[in-house]
Amino acid sequence: MRPTPRVETFPANTPAVSQIFTTVLSQGPLTRLEVARRAGLSPAAVTKAVRPLIEAGYLVEDAAEEARPALGRPANPVRVDGGRALFIGVKVTGGELIGVLTDLCCRIRVARHVPLTDRTTEAVLPHLTELVHQLLAEAEDLGTPVLGLGVAVSGDVDRAEGVVRYSPFLDWRDVPFAELAAMTTGLPVTVENDVRALTVAEQWFGAGVGLSDFAVVTVGTGIGCGLVVHGRVIEGAHGVAGEIGHVTVDPAGPPCHCGNRGCVEAIAGEAAILRRIRETTGADVTDTAQAVELAHRGAAGAREAYARAGEAIGRGIATVANLLGPERVIISGEGLAAYDLFAEQIRGAFAAAAFGSAAQCDVQTRPLPFEEWARGAAATAIQSFITPDDPHPSR
Repeated sequence: MRPTPRVETFPANTPAVSQIFTTVLSQGPLTRLEVARRAGLSPAAVTKAVRPLIEAGYLVEDAAEEARPALGRPANPVRVDGGRALFIGVKVTGGELIGVLTDLCCRIRVARHVPLTDRTTEAVLPHLTELVHQLLAEAEDLGTPVLGLGVAVSGDVDRAEGVVRYSPFLDWRDVPFAELAAMTTGLPVTVENDVRALTVAEQWFGAGVGLSDFAVVTVGTGIGCGLVVHGRVIEGAHGVAGEIGHVTVDPAGPPCHCGNRGCVEAIAGEAAILRRIRETTGADVTDTAQAVELAHRGAAGAREAYARAGEAIGRGIATVANLLGPERVIISGEGLAAYDLFAEQIRGAFAAAAFGSAAQCDVQTRPLPFEEWARGAAATAIQSFITPDDPHPSR
């Protein structure tokens, strides 16, 4: 018999409560005074908001490390009880589903991989449903409720409507995936663009914690970018903010599947690099591992393809820095397996194209396995649980 998901709502759901909880979740443990300072709220508002969260078991008050002061209340820190609830995240790729079961602090408890031979919605949905029920069974063994499911999909995703507008790698168009998955799993479902989902995880639990403005650039099959501006993950009026993969960096460059020429993705995407290597070397390379090996063996055409890709990525990152002035750009994605082949070109092109103080942006690399993308999907489910009326809340 399959486990029945539990329906539960977040207590005292107001913007202030959500903001306070999110602050403690990403930066805690914190005293009430620290929460007030970081959230920009009054100590009285924090005290009022924290009470129902402690009563419901979402926050725990720890004993203060220092001795009790002579006057006033002790400065007891509060933290999120990660074991209070569980969430499921699933990353959909063209070849597999990666699913994770996380706690409320988005720590992965269980991970599962399910291969896909057919990427149509009709084929993916039953596999996703079975994967979710496997993870629900794991949660039942832990005796903790699962309160949401997040699904990360590449492409143009309307999170508010739960619709995948267009995913070129899956060939999905106008798929109401949140509704379909909710019907088969029984869980509240959040569907989000995979790069934005990863950005949420980095904002709350990774290299973006405490930053007001940063970007995540992913390198691999495609070139993606997630943006955080003034503490909010940005999707734009039409849901495609951050599409640096389709910024033109060479008007005379190769054609892109979007219809333009010389886009970053048309030069630096996995397929573009492989195609360039085949054209310049005549070698029958079919995957990145073969291409990297050929480049490491010193094949000039292979090394040139990666150098060219690095220059395109560097210019794309400089465009982001010039337009938005982020404190940090985090480079991630499966393409980092070849990072040593184009790191110098990325940094050189970025330094040359970044204007003025934009060049001071901290550019970091952060290799992340696909489980982390699924964790990002779980983070969006946690986000939706905490703030159901605002798909992209502030920190």
